[in-house]
Amino acid sequence: MFVRQVVGVVFGAALLLSAAPAAGAQTGRHEELTIHRIGHLRADGTLTLSGTYRCHGGGGPVFISSSVSQGDSRVSHGVGGTLALCDGAEHRWTNSERRRGAYHPGRAHVGAALLELRATGLPLPTFHAVRQREVRLVAD
Repeated sequence: MFVRQVVGVVFGAALLLSAAPAAGAQTGRHEELTIHRIGHLRADGTLTLSGTYRCHGGGGPVFISSSVSQGDSRVSHGVGGTLALCDGAEHRWTNSERRRGAYHPGRAHVGAALLELRATGLPLPTFHAVRQREVRLVAD
């Protein structure tokens, strides 16, 4: 749970700093992050987002964090957090979060970040890729 909270805080900072080499999905080392165009919404309120990523590791753990906004664009909710395997190969990521009644089928805005926590005393985020996309949430 602590990791999820840290990733959520760091992703929030990423959204504020989205002018960094952020708007793109790739960096110079051919690191990629995608968001699938469909998100899945179960009857119990569980939202699942997914996509693919490719990264090269550094010195610390790398995570894929995601968030969703539906309706009021000023309100965004974190959706899970996944530990990434940064070996240069393409991998699939899936993040889920349960918030009964918070989401409904239809359009939503999703943000995702591939970030590394480098420990130099205080873990500092290093962004490998940041991506935003409009998706369609479908009921399963």
